[in-house]
Amino acid sequence: MIASLRGTVTHVGLHSAVIDVNGMGMLVQATPQTLSSLHVGREALVQTAMIVREDSMTLYGFTDADQREVFETLLSVSGVGPRIALAVLAVHTPEAIRVAASTGDDKAFSKVSGIGPKGARRIVLELADKLVPLGTADSPAAARWQDQVLAAMTGLGWSEKDANAAIDAAVAEAPDVAAGGNVGEILKLTLRRLGTDGARARAPRQQVS
Repeated sequence: MIASLRGTVTHVGLHSAVIDVNGMGMLVQATPQTLSSLHVGREALVQTAMIVREDSMTLYGFTDADQREVFETLLSVSGVGPRIALAVLAVHTPEAIRVAASTGDDKAFSKVSGIGPKGARRIVLELADKLVPLGTADSPAAARWQDQVLAAMTGLGWSEKDANAAIDAAVAEAPDVAAGGNVGEILKLTLRRLGTDGARARAPRQQVS
């Protein structure tokens, strides 16, 4: 499995690029957004996913690991191959795809060339439990755990502003923990971000008169 490539860009086309890695030219299929970040003659680091078929091995390139993760998750949907998955990422950002999947917005996927209404509905149904927006409180479940963690933090003496900032940082650092909605785990991670082991809270700030 080739997870990434680092080398000199020797060619950039409409749908692919060639990256020279120690004298070997590696052909990478990518979205227009990823290709626009590559420049001939410059070094580039591209995250990749390799799709092996009976008669071929194809590399797909991405600007970051998040795009690759969403690409691979899209491939788990029946009827969605690499071409369609790449087309979805060409139209929507990874976070927009997560939001569309979690909210049942099949119209977002219908905007992608090659995906009809039935295919869009199937994508939403199969991705609903696999893709969750990162660090958002759009769903009732997310709102509940955020409220509980915030209440616990302020009860321990942290200001609401500091607590919210720490929660956002913790969610960005470990989105899988946030997706699980485990209040205890999220609280523990948030406290760690604030520089405490959770055994004691910071004393409330003294007010200056």
